[in-house]
Amino acid sequence: MFTNTRKQRGFTLVELMIVIAIIAILAAVAIPSFISFRLRGYNAAALSDARNAYTAAQNLFSQLATATITTPNLVAGGFIPTANVTTTVVAGTLTTLSITSKHNRSSTTYTIDSAGNITSS
Repeated sequence: MFTNTRKQRGFTLVELMIVIAIIAILAAVAIPSFISFRLRGYNAAALSDARNAYTAAQNLFSQLATATITTPNLVAGGFIPTANVTTTVVAGTLTTLSITSKHNRSSTTYTIDSAGNITSS
């Protein structure tokens, strides 16, 4: 009589299918969260740049109250822009200051006015 002396090793098809199903469920939960976290990060970078540009503009106004701020002047005031964030001075006098900031991968634009109030759109 012939006997099989080799031991079978490995996983069954059902075990492999269960593992794949678990991985798929985890991915279905994790991917939307990851995308949401990235978007929040992009928006936080744009908001931070708007605040920092406002602070740089106020620094320049403290030196010369009648100055007209432009986007390049902000660097002279100490503003360092973040990569992929576009910051623009829309109006640059002390009473009409308006700065917008938007990340290239986000649809939210932040605007800060001369009083320091921030709005998003």
